Amino acid sequence: MTLTHFETNLYQKLTPFFDEQQFALLPEKKQYRKTTATGFQNSILSPAFYGAETLLDVNFGCRNEQVEQIAQQFLNNLADFRIDANTLIVSIGKFRNIPYFRYKIATDEQFDVACADIQDFFVESGFALMQQASTMQGIDALLNEQPNQPSRYVYNQTHRCYKGLIAARLSHNARFDGLVDSYRHQLTKLSQNPYEQINYERLVSYLLHYSAN
Repeated sequence: MTLTHFETNLYQKLTPFFDEQQFALLPEKKQYRKTTATGFQNSILSPAFYGAETLLDVNFGCRNEQVEQIAQQFLNNLADFRIDANTLIVSIGKFRNIPYFRYKIATDEQFDVACADIQDFFVESGFALMQQASTMQGIDALLNEQPNQPSRYVYNQTHRCYKGLIAARLSHNARFDGLVDSYRHQLTKLSQNPYEQINYERLVSYLLHYSAN
């Protein structure tokens, strides 16, 4: 894999910071990743180049292996992408409630400011959210606190219905039956594909009979 000059500089600048938190650089996946007992935490760096200006998007989140092992049986993701699928993922801009935010970088000064802000953000908020999301109860809380509203912690709201319900079942959420109905209703608004409803009902049946033992 060939890295751009920008990516090389970016990784040189940020790797010592992420190393301190036990995040390893995976340049082929454009991310820093930390393996956890339940899956992984990661920060994904996505630059887009427009002449002399670079727009840098930073997403972060986690994967819970137990949630994904169940979810991927019912979602239509391509097989090659399933092993790297995040359970939760949000951009710095979305987390800060700044829609469409990207770091705009055209000078060395802007590059340094962006890198400093990325580090400050993870120290202040990012690492804490990833830590919270590394527990099943944390995922349950983040995805299911407001089931009738879009979740900012996933991009695909259809997937949220599946993964939120799985997390609720695995964390023994007392509102599970209500969430079944809430997400069933959400899916009718999100997708007109009849197979989506069939897959969802298959998931509900699976979870009702699921035992971790």
